[in-house]
Amino acid sequence: TLSVGERSAEAYAAFKEAGANRFLLRHETRNDEHYSQLHPSMMSSENRRHCLMTLKRLGFQTGSGMMIGSPGQTDEHLYEDIRFLEELRPQMIGIGPFLPATDTPFENQNPGSADKTILMLSLLRLRFPIVLLPATTALATLCPDGMERAILAGANVVMPNVSPVEQRKKYSIYDNKKSTGAESAQQMQQLENRLNAIGYHIDYSRGDFRN
Repeated sequence: TLSVGERSAEAYAAFKEAGANRFLLRHETRNDEHYSQLHPSMMSSENRRHCLMTLKRLGFQTGSGMMIGSPGQTDEHLYEDIRFLEELRPQMIGIGPFLPATDTPFENQNPGSADKTILMLSLLRLRFPIVLLPATTALATLCPDGMERAILAGANVVMPNVSPVEQRKKYSIYDNKKSTGAESAQQMQQLENRLNAIGYHIDYSRGDFRN
């Protein structure tokens, strides 16, 4: 599984030839104007969508998605996002609340809503019954029981951070990123126990999309 952003069709094909078969690339927002508010001027919503369609054409299991509550986002934008996802038909849809980060243009913006994120998870599960739908770390960062709430709302994927604790500071995309002992490779049993408490268990297979 790769998540290395926008590349040429030739690069994606080379990744596929080398053995990659899953790729995560959120579309972020279908609305062109909103996309331009969130990204540098050299990037475009059209190219992001083109990359996603290329990944699907090449046979990658493709993941897309968007932040909930990103600066300038409206309910109409979220409607456009769902319509685009209906067109793309990705195998995974990753959504989570927007979280501001220090020393970024949006550091003083309010975070997204946990409740709205949970609502969107439920709507996506209803619209895409068999899609892989993660309970994201961003939601768990916003509220302590975010993982459990997401699973009960329709999420069916958890993505624990199994990196050594001393290495995690090298990947900090927002402030106060959730990081607990339950996320370490040595303490997966604690994660299993939390899921068992709400009636679920961990499938330790590769996690491929299943039709």
